[in-house]
Amino acid sequence: STQSTWDSLLRDTSQPHQTKGKMKAIMQVFDDYQRARINFVATTAELATRPQNIDTLQQAGVMQLLRPLLLDTVPNIQQNAALALGRLANHSEELARSVVTNEILTQLVHSLADQNRFYKKAAAFVLRAVAKHSPALAQCVVDSGAVESLVVCLDEFDPGVKEAATWALGYIARHTPELAQIVVDAGAIPLLVLCIQEPELPLKRIAASALSDICKHNPELAQAVVDAGAVAYLAPLIQNPDSKLKRQVCSGLSMICKHSVDLADVVVGAEIFPRILTLLRDVDPYVRKHSAVCVREIVKHTPELAQLVVNFGGVGALVEYVSDSKGDNRLPGIMALGYIAAFSEALARTVIASKGIPPLVNALYKEHQDHIKAAAAWSLGQVGRHSPEHAKAMADEKVLEKLLYVYINGGGGAEGGSRATSEDLQSKARRALKNILEKCTDLSALQNLLREAPAEILKYTVHQYAKVLPHDVAARREFVTSGGLQKIQMIQPADGTKMKSYIDAINSCYPEDIVRYYQPGYKQALIDKIDQYTIPTV
Repeated sequence: STQSTWDSLLRDTSQPHQTKGKMKAIMQVFDDYQRARINFVATTAELATRPQNIDTLQQAGVMQLLRPLLLDTVPNIQQNAALALGRLANHSEELARSVVTNEILTQLVHSLADQNRFYKKAAAFVLRAVAKHSPALAQCVVDSGAVESLVVCLDEFDPGVKEAATWALGYIARHTPELAQIVVDAGAIPLLVLCIQEPELPLKRIAASALSDICKHNPELAQAVVDAGAVAYLAPLIQNPDSKLKRQVCSGLSMICKHSVDLADVVVGAEIFPRILTLLRDVDPYVRKHSAVCVREIVKHTPELAQLVVNFGGVGALVEYVSDSKGDNRLPGIMALGYIAAFSEALARTVIASKGIPPLVNALYKEHQDHIKAAAAWSLGQVGRHSPEHAKAMADEKVLEKLLYVYINGGGGAEGGSRATSEDLQSKARRALKNILEKCTDLSALQNLLREAPAEILKYTVHQYAKVLPHDVAARREFVTSGGLQKIQMIQPADGTKMKSYIDAINSCYPEDIVRYYQPGYKQALIDKIDQYTIPTV
């Protein structure tokens, strides 16, 4: 044992022939200590990969035990100690905060400049694991001086070090514009652009992701990424066979496009069309979603950009995408169709001609999440608001009835029952109904709404009848035979209201005795006359 070895060494060592043996025994003690340290950090790093072990490790004071091992003389021990700390910090915000309070960050950053590539990767992993949890922890990483050291690591020869540093910088930048600006000011963007050009796929992916995290915050940060020439290197990568890389590239391009027309023009100028439209049919669902987001962020800006996408066959591709997708993946395609249709009659007509209404109705009626239903309602309103022709196309697809159902009953749809409707969904459905009804001259399509609509929707329906009936004899006859005239007589609006003026305008289209016949109480008045009637004597 170690104790017996020490006892032996403390005895008389004056005999020369015993010196060599004693030296060997001394070295054995240090070898045993080193093996114990190696075993401890390696086992701890392995245990930290299992979530069920974390609480026990924390209670055993693992942070305090690992910290001095970061300065161990054995590189392997340093690396495994950093790896174990990174895995612990990655597990929860509480443990990441413990890394900060134990003053481990400063120690890691100080060692980054001097250690080997393996230690640098492990240290960058700890910084990333701490920064990912919250803006406050990311700020702690910044305050430790890590950003400058991480940027230096981007210029390392080893791609693994570059990748680990890029991860950490991306996690710092993603939280707030201020943190992203710190990363930019440290000179990270040009080096990240160089990382995109490296042959290693993992490095390309995370570099594209980091650039996306930087430019998502505001136009100024996005412009900084564009000024570094990133778009010219990102755009060709949408043809790369690697799905994970395509996801990040499409995300990065969409984050640039979303801020302004000028930035969207830069991305379009990189000739991403029609190539990005083919990604709407990619086998990877996340590639499809991110490419749809990119298209949405382009078409929302101007009629010219929307028309450009249409010219490349974008509407048909988006309609197919919305038809084939479900859930949140549908959302960018739904909104893209709405943005395109909103700009002009011609663009809305293209959506109709491309059979864009049925998948939007399906999303409105079948999806379970209110924000998706609200987006579908908004897009349908943009398609149908332009002219009577557009409104009739909506009526032919029973859009008015579906919007009314969703407005009244919420998200239950055809799948079973009603439920509470979110305020946003109700607002979007109401606005869509108003937009379409104001252009609808096909009065037969309004009959169901006249019977079922609540007062706040009924006024738009009655207004349309008041506008159309004075100019259409056949419609006036049908309005009577369908029960419409009788229905509006049952409405009792207050004097001076818009509804009262609409009903008066409709009544003025008919002889007074016909209007009186359908008024409530008229039949009873006739019956009462029977009681009062005196048969004339002969």
